[in-house]
Amino acid sequence: MVPADTTHTILARFPGDLTGAWAQSVVALARPGARVFAADVLSVDVGTTTRVRVAVDHDASDLPRRWFAKLPSLSWQARAITALPRLLQAEARFYHEVAGAVPVLLPEVLAGQIRLGWGSTLVLEDVTEGGATAGAPGDAWTAEQAGLAVDELARLHAAFWEHPGLSGRYRWLAGPTRRTEDALGSALAVPLMGRGLRRAGEAVPRGLRGSAMSYARRRRDWMRLLGDAPRTLVHHDVHPGNFFWRDGRPGLLDWHLVRAGDAAGDLAYFLGTALRVETRRAHEDRLLARYGEALAAGGVPPLPAEILRRRYRVQLAYPFEAMVLTLAVGGLMERRANLELIRRTSAAVADHETFAAGPA
Repeated sequence: MVPADTTHTILARFPGDLTGAWAQSVVALARPGARVFAADVLSVDVGTTTRVRVAVDHDASDLPRRWFAKLPSLSWQARAITALPRLLQAEARFYHEVAGAVPVLLPEVLAGQIRLGWGSTLVLEDVTEGGATAGAPGDAWTAEQAGLAVDELARLHAAFWEHPGLSGRYRWLAGPTRRTEDALGSALAVPLMGRGLRRAGEAVPRGLRGSAMSYARRRRDWMRLLGDAPRTLVHHDVHPGNFFWRDGRPGLLDWHLVRAGDAAGDLAYFLGTALRVETRRAHEDRLLARYGEALAAGGVPPLPAEILRRRYRVQLAYPFEAMVLTLAVGGLMERRANLELIRRTSAAVADHETFAAGPA
């Protein structure tokens, strides 16, 4: 849970702002009375946010000594895309209001603050300090690893399946911020898709390009189709770089796109990005069945296999779009990994003839 105390300001814009005094303000929120002796920036990674690893020397026995601070992005391209949807603010709010009810592994949150018109700062544990392994976008998972992740996604989705909070205390998950994001995505879809396809080169088969541009022109209709399903809590950005592994169990990071939506969207995003093409083709049916069984074990009314497969088929359109537009914007993901995920999602979309299943 993110403390709401605003007596101590932890808002920061630049990695250089993360000083010992700043760390003392974080500790004052997380463990009042503890002292900080030094803080050193270890690394800076710029994407949709600026992610800074910080080593902190302090005397709180139960507080991590390596932190992961998320600040507004230093990339002007990323800021242009993320400013209106307020993605970092949404993630901070998720940890403050929702995370306590989420039954999957999450990093410990130390503190976070939101200031409208200024930005947000979120401080989490660096999961690697405790022996966890952080994923990378270009990772290729085995079928066995994918099965464990499918179980976790089912556990998450079952816990919030048609949850009354999605139209009550959590209604912001489908509120104005998410509608703004969808509207912005639709307004920019055609030019960004065109640019992304040009930059992707052979990573997108030539026969898929016309259908991809048609998707971009009709994105609003596609969004209505993709949203026409029972709602649950979805991560909406389930690529390999947003996972970590702790004691043989996968956990999820980077909840800035969290929303109420179709569970099959997370499933499609994960299987479309995390598996090599040949691995997905060999194990896809079994993993879909495993997900359906795990969902039912979590108390969700049995979902007929043909319905799940139909939803999975159309939902593959979004991870393809997300990877191509990530390349179009630039600076959000390492290029080689981005191209590999475009190859994987292109193959999934082609295998399932996803664009042919779009809105009439």
